Amino acid sequence: MAEEKPSRNEEAPEEQLAHLLMEKSMTLSTAESCTGGLIAAKLTSVPGVSAVYAGGFVTYATKEKTKMLGVPAKVLKELGAVAKKTAKLMAEGAAKKTGTDCAVSVTGNAGPVPMEGKPVGLVYIGYCIDGKAGAKKFQFAGSRNEIREQAADAALALLYRKLMKKTGKEVDEETAHEQ
Repeated sequence: MAEEKPSRNEEAPEEQLAHLLMEKSMTLSTAESCTGGLIAAKLTSVPGVSAVYAGGFVTYATKEKTKMLGVPAKVLKELGAVAKKTAKLMAEGAAKKTGTDCAVSVTGNAGPVPMEGKPVGLVYIGYCIDGKAGAKKFQFAGSRNEIREQAADAALALLYRKLMKKTGKEVDEETAHEQ
């Protein structure tokens, strides 16, 4: 008897996104700060993802967001690394630098203490699809590693929902942590 494939809803966020990208022949890049490469690690655990995942940037230090992704130093000075506009510009920069169809970015404070006057667990996730970018604010709770895991999964799920919406397929737009 042939083994049944799990439905898309039963797949992990990285599998959902990777399989959708493969179906649509779209390419992806990532730009990470507080997740430190966790999104890239999750994506590269999916067999066949090399067909669609170009690679990513880990811009943990604020100045690297400017150097590697082209985020203006003025934006970082005025708004900080943990900001909606920063996340949006990180995603745009990753897509431009790699020439991919879409990109996802994460910047935030995983703790254990507030930084830039921003609370622990505050995360902004940026996305860029076919040159159109945006970002969403999230507030996570838990340990540093729990926040990083939640942020990585939320980034993968957010880009998946945005791509599904773009292709005209209905997806529940709500998540427990989105603001």
